[in-house]
Formats: sequence, structure tokens, C-alpha cells
Amino acid sequence: MPIRKVGVLGCGLMGSGIAQVAAQSGFPTAVLEATPALVEAGMKRITRFLDGGVAKGKVTPADRDATLQRLKAGTDPAALADCDLVVEAITENLGAKRETFARIEPHLKAETILASNTSSLSITEMAAATARPTRFVGLHFFNPVPLMKLVEVVRTVQTAPGVEESVAEFALALGKTPIRTTDRTGFIVNRLLVPYLLDAIRAVEEGVGSIADIDAGMKLGCGHPMGPLTLNDLVGIDTTYSISQIMFDEFKEKRFAAPPLMKRMVMAGFLGRKSGRGFYDYATEPPKPNDFLTGLGEVSR
Repeated sequence: MPIRKVGVLGCGLMGSGIAQVAAQSGFPTAVLEATPALVEAGMKRITRFLDGGVAKGKVTPADRDATLQRLKAGTDPAALADCDLVVEAITENLGAKRETFARIEPHLKAETILASNTSSLSITEMAAATARPTRFVGLHFFNPVPLMKLVEVVRTVQTAPGVEESVAEFALALGKTPIRTTDRTGFIVNRLLVPYLLDAIRAVEEGVGSIADIDAGMKLGCGHPMGPLTLNDLVGIDTTYSISQIMFDEFKEKRFAAPPLMKRMVMAGFLGRKSGRGFYDYATEPPKPNDFLTGLGEVSR
């Protein structure tokens, strides 16, 4: 089934990015949020991003205006009635996702494909809570969505023939590179990335090196665009912590277990860029490493 119109559930950081790239790629896009205030905030985020593109000469004013014309945001699930694909991008909470699917599904066509942008939850478990498990996939975008080229397409044992292909073709139409994977917690990227991020925190905790030296080691020694502690701060330490808990519950392997220092940072509000402090203090420019965190392993245990 060709995908001609797209729905996006949620207009936060990820949802607004998904809606923006869909609309920029020529798809009429309906965005659903819980409240008018969230609708307004999400549309402002999209407009700011597009305006920034115009200012940098990367987006023409005409393309910006056309993109915004293709976006229709609101709180009424009836707006999803003629969508061929609906992508869920709300909070990473299984109960909330189930409630959202139950609320919108009566308004969808029988052939509509449902997809979740989850980075760690079971696609099969979500699909089982709907009336269309054969037309349910994972479609995991990366932040920031307008800039990151990768999309993970996740099939389950129930995904019907053709559904995965339709969604992969949609990703290509957005200018993304789809990689295909099965429904295993963490998929491909987080299964490899999360243990790396946790090991970097353990290195801080155990006093292996300073925050700046650990980051510089991976940037200059392995060619990474940013160090693992900077990346932890960018993603959100609480976000990585939550993902690690889900992965540890699934696999029961030490490599997925959150270090004690990480747990204490989350409890203390050291969440990274979003809270202004994490492994770095963002009150200064350039951010200053919070070196007092180094070697706290014995204290945290």
C-alpha cells in the first residue's frame, strides 16, 4: 500500500521532528497532541527549526511555507481518519502508549499501518494491544530527526508481508537510510551504544581518567564526532538510564546495568544539557567538566 498521508502522535522533540521531515518531503501530515498548549509548543518548535534553515540558506522561504501548509496539528483523533501511516512518538511509557493506541484506533482505516518510534520497548507487546498486530512495526528515528539520516525499521513475528517494505520505502522517501532489524530490546543501535555509554560512566566512577580525557580519547582515538560523556549529556542521562533499565530487565546482563553513579546523578537532577548540568556544567561556554564526579565509585557503592 502506498503511503500518501501521515499521522504523528505527539509533537515533542521527536514527534515534531518526524512531522517536519514528513511534511518537508511532500506528505500531508496530521499531528495529534494531548492539549492545545502542547500543539502550540510543538508547532513553534517546527517553525523555529525551519526559520533557522531559512536564515542559514538551507531552506527557501517557499519551502518553509509549503511545509507548514502540509502540517495540520490538533487534539482530535478524527484528523487521522485518512492517514496511511501513523507514527507514535509520545513518552517512553508502555501504558501511555497503549492508552493512546486505544483512543485513536477507532478512527483509523483498516489498512492503516501503525508504527512506534520507541527506542527500547517491545514492538510486539505494543502491537498485541491493538486490533492490527499484523500492520504494526517499529520506526525508530534519531535525534535531531531533521538532521540524522538513520531510521531503524523493526518487524515482529506478526508483521504482515509488504508492511515492512512499505515503511522502509517511506523512510527512503524522507531522505533517510532505513536499516532493518527484529524486535529485540534496543534493536541494533542501542544494543551497541548503551553498553558503551554505561562503560564510559563506569570509567568516570572508577577514576580511570578525567571526563575531558575520556571524551578526548574516544573522539581522537576512535574518530567519534563527540565523546561518550558529552553524548550522555546530549541524549539525557535520565533517558539513557531508563533505556538501560529496560534492557537489563530483558537480558539480565551486567553490560546493560546502570552504574551507581548514573543513578545518583539522575536522583540529584544532573540530567545533562536539558537540566544545565551533567558530566559538564552548561552555565559556561565552553561547558566545564564536573570533575568532582571522577572517582566516586567507592562512595557510590
